Amino acid sequence: MARTPTTQIPLGFKAPDFNLQNVIDNKSVSLKDVAKKNGLVVMFICNHCPFVVHVMDQIIALANDFLKKDIGFVAISSNDIVNYPDDSPEKMKELATEKNFPFPYLYDESQKVAKNYDAACTPDFSVFNKHLSCIYRGQLDGARPGNDIKNDGKDLRKVLSYVLQEKELDFDQLPSIGCNIKWKK
Repeated sequence: MARTPTTQIPLGFKAPDFNLQNVIDNKSVSLKDVAKKNGLVVMFICNHCPFVVHVMDQIIALANDFLKKDIGFVAISSNDIVNYPDDSPEKMKELATEKNFPFPYLYDESQKVAKNYDAACTPDFSVFNKHLSCIYRGQLDGARPGNDIKNDGKDLRKVLSYVLQEKELDFDQLPSIGCNIKWKK
């Protein structure tokens, strides 16, 4: 499995708008629909990536904890479904229903949204403050398939606690590592 890191770009950019189909209920979802009073976490994930599978339960637990604190969450899959049919909208809906996702799971068929967010891997996390300025692009935690690091979401939990306190991040951001986004040819 290829190990692709989050693309490191300057922070402070505004969250790009989008309008994508939520595979769970087939409704159209935009940035304003998912952004909450205190901020937003935009996650690029997919069904088949072993890195995502490894942290999926922690992502759901983290979202359940912080949605109550007015931080929005949205998951987006941008993979090429012709070559990766496990990432099709139908399979996305199955996974989201089985796992009881507390956030929308959006399908980015054109891959435009992934490009607008400079997403490179799954999972890929961007955290935006209440002004929708990006303050973090990094890992959930250090857990990866095959290592012995505890999957506890500690990096992202720390970031979100700073968001709630409106504190500036004062620690190094480590990139997420995962499978590369499966770009269309």
